[in-house]
Order: sequence, then C-alpha cells, then structure tokens
Amino acid sequence: MIYKNIDIKWLGHSGFMIKNAVGKIIYIDPFKLSDDENEDADYIFITHSHYDHCSIEDIRKIAKNGTIIIAPADVSSKFSHIDAKVEIKIAEPSIKMQFDEAGIKFWCVPAYNLIKSFHSREEDWVGYIIELDGETKIYHAGDTDLIPEMKSLSTANIDIALLPIGGTFTMNAGEAAKAAGIIRPKIAVPMHYGSVAKTGDKSEATLFQKHSSTEGIDVKVLEIGK
Repeated sequence: MIYKNIDIKWLGHSGFMIKNAVGKIIYIDPFKLSDDENEDADYIFITHSHYDHCSIEDIRKIAKNGTIIIAPADVSSKFSHIDAKVEIKIAEPSIKMQFDEAGIKFWCVPAYNLIKSFHSREEDWVGYIIELDGETKIYHAGDTDLIPEMKSLSTANIDIALLPIGGTFTMNAGEAAKAAGIIRPKIAVPMHYGSVAKTGDKSEATLFQKHSSTEGIDVKVLEIGK
C-alpha cells in the first residue's frame, strides 16, 4: 500500500515493512518471513517478547551491521543470538525518540489486556506511533485490548492505525472497530489474524471492515506482501 510517499507492506500476522521517503527500511514485529526478497533493515521495532512478535529467526534474516532494534527491556537479551552488530534501544510506555538523519520520530504507547492474562500491563509492553518525514503518523497497536489510553490518540492525528482484530489474545473485530472510532485514523488496517491459532481468518477482517464503516472509518484490508 502506498500512502503519500511511504510504502507499507503487510508481512502477515502483525508484521509490516515500511519504506519512507528517503529509503529507510523499517520492520515491525517481523514473523515468518520468506527466505529471500527480504530487504535489510535500518530499524526493527518489536512490541513484546512473544514468539510471534519477537522472532529471532526472522530478525536474523533482515538485521545488518548498524541496524537499530527498538524493543522492551525483557526482549533485549534475545538479541545476543544475532550475528550482525546491531544497536539496541529500550522501549517502554511514554518513551520518545527520534532519528533525525532518517526522518523518523516515534513514541511508545501502552499495549495490554484488560481482563485476559496474555499481556499484562505490568510487563510494560508497547505499541508505537511512528512519525515519518515530519508528516505521516503510523500507529502499530501491538497486542492489546481496547484500553483507556487510546482516548489520548484521538488528538494525535494518526494517518494509519494498524490494529489487531483476531480476538482471544487481543481485541476482536468489533472491539478493534470501536478503537478505530476513538482514534479516528485516516485509514485503519487489520492485523493479527489468520496465521496463528485462535486468531480467526480473513472473515474477521471483513467483519472489522463492516463494523468500522458504522464508525465512519476507512479500512484497507491488505494482502500479504502488499
């Protein structure tokens, strides 16, 4: 999907590759990448330590010397298994950073379950708002429920919201549509479905699109690799 001058590709599950206007390559939660046609990463954002979000096997495929990995503190020890000489930045809710030479700025936001026990608030796992080229903001929610902190995102001028819809471990399609209605992005993209057990199939994306239409939200359902 091309948005303005930014290329956004869904890699399946919660994984995305983003290329900004100056050609910097950003990955978020890469998982089950193909063995070829992977571009080297300048930046890798990891939301939390679960295997389908922090996959060392997949990070090895894209990390190069100088790659910057942004991840919560409990994930950082895993990166010793990467051969490339990478730089680690610790993420936690409310942290802000920017990489001026790349035109990238980001904020960490909370991501957790309200009642379910899969993603505890105490873990300090995160979603990210990534601002590219000084104008485009992409929100990757991580694994989360519809949490109170999302209300503050209504004034953040989010361009694209990448929202989990699979239920069981995260919001379901209806809850994600309500989140989109609160956040008011220009475009909402469903993720976290179809590739891991108990996260539903493409029918969840159709349901999300249907519910979101009642909230007045434009939804783009992406195909893997597009």
